[in-house]
Amino acid sequence: MQQDLFRYVVEEFAEDYQHGEISRREFLRRMALLGGGIVGATALLESVGMAAISNQEWQQVFASIPEAEVVAKAQQVDPTDPSITAGQIKYEARGFTHFAYVAQPVGIAKAPGVLVIHENRGLQPHIEDVARRVAKAGYVAIAPDLVSKSGGTKQFSDTAQISSILAQTNADEHVANLLEALKVLGNTTGVEAKRIAAMGFCFGGGLTWRLSTETPDLLAAVPFYGPAPDIAKVPNIKAAMLGIYGGNDSRINAGIPNLEAALKAVGTKYQIKIFEGANHAFHNDTGANYKKDAAEEAWRLTLEWFKKYL
Repeated sequence: MQQDLFRYVVEEFAEDYQHGEISRREFLRRMALLGGGIVGATALLESVGMAAISNQEWQQVFASIPEAEVVAKAQQVDPTDPSITAGQIKYEARGFTHFAYVAQPVGIAKAPGVLVIHENRGLQPHIEDVARRVAKAGYVAIAPDLVSKSGGTKQFSDTAQISSILAQTNADEHVANLLEALKVLGNTTGVEAKRIAAMGFCFGGGLTWRLSTETPDLLAAVPFYGPAPDIAKVPNIKAAMLGIYGGNDSRINAGIPNLEAALKAVGTKYQIKIFEGANHAFHNDTGANYKKDAAEEAWRLTLEWFKKYL
């Protein structure tokens, strides 16, 4: 389980570099973070078809501390919107303090709950905004911080370092931490504990698929452009699955045929929606791949799915 999530992050960084979204120097720096140094980075580069890097270029990569990436803070729902309450929470589980963001609708005595799983950048303002959008739609949302064991996303200004921590964490541990977040969500005042769904984006989309194979407690799930789970575990899925993908996202989409065949074989309720002309991460309105029409339609379909199955 661990290896495929780690590989996902390696390939995502390589794809970002190939598409011109990050510089060569930044790409090499990220490989060094993931590989734990130049030796490990060299092996990772070879695995994605890149030639060996000279010592001189490695020296240039580490010549100075790079500026931390600035994560945009665009938002669609103001945190002070009177129709919701939202904010950070902490809870103890599995021997350490977990951080999460919770958003709830005001004036609704009982509502279904939705687990929101972040990208490989950690619990950024965009994901908090997604949780608020979920609350505006009438659900209680919890977005756990999967960097909690290392002090939480807010302790890091370098998103590549966050990605490295997430990639190097065993996938089973991520799932165990998500299960703890589901417990917190189910015990939250105002949540209908038997009406729970999950959704996630990119890295979090993959974890949404994976989580769905590990617990029967989800009624519905919406993974956005997430890598497919272990096909052998697809029969464990009890949730109604809505898989959302970008038509240009060939790396992730390569796993769809086998996944869809497995879902059909066991009679899982599912729908696969591919948005032609959209790239990976097209829903993130703070990112370079944001595609407004596809993002808005994907959100409409998500809310329809939750309405139908929650």
